[in-house]
Amino acid sequence: MSVIPISLVVEDPLSESVVRAILTAVNRGYAVGSVYGKGGFGYLRKNAYRFNQAARGTPYVMLTDLDNAPCAPGLIKNWMGVQTGHPNFILRIAVREVEAWLLADGVNLADFLGVSPKLLPKENVEQLVNPKKTLVDLAARSKSLEIRQRVVPKRGSTAKQGPDYNACLDRFIHCGWDVRKACTCSNSLERAVRCLEKFEPVWRVDISGSGEGEKSAHLIECVCPKPT
Repeated sequence: MSVIPISLVVEDPLSESVVRAILTAVNRGYAVGSVYGKGGFGYLRKNAYRFNQAARGTPYVMLTDLDNAPCAPGLIKNWMGVQTGHPNFILRIAVREVEAWLLADGVNLADFLGVSPKLLPKENVEQLVNPKKTLVDLAARSKSLEIRQRVVPKRGSTAKQGPDYNACLDRFIHCGWDVRKACTCSNSLERAVRCLEKFEPVWRVDISGSGEGEKSAHLIECVCPKPT
């Protein structure tokens, strides 16, 4: 299997954990290099076009939340403008938050949180207005004191999540989350997985022998062969 180097651009540590889990699940030989962002969607929105340009040299996957935007295509147009997306720039959007992708594997999440599966959302998780709040509210009903202390904000706090929210859910993502099962309940996750399964990086090759890379006038784009 050929190794595919890839860098990540994410809103927060939770999103990074989710992307890493997906890359492992698709089993395409992805090797994660640098990780950018983790300071909220503002950084991603501001720098999306820069990462699109940087993708000429190496693949990037950017994951952001749809949040209150009307639709994913509209968000992409707003961020990218008239710039054409490079084939190596993979921009995926979680509807409406990455927590919805975790809620999509309801049985395993209920087991991890220590709550009844009956408490999990009955509707399509992508129709949830605030998936993070839904997940935190579930954790508040956990039989586990540890889960409640780590995931749920302290009473009277203005925080939206507990003090160890990301680290706690990271454990679930890597030890309990079934990406394939979650895909059956989340269209945006299923599309992201399918995209990363089929992705073929495009490399810029200097065939002139000048060693000048993209400055050379003799450049071709070649598609890496599919891993066997």
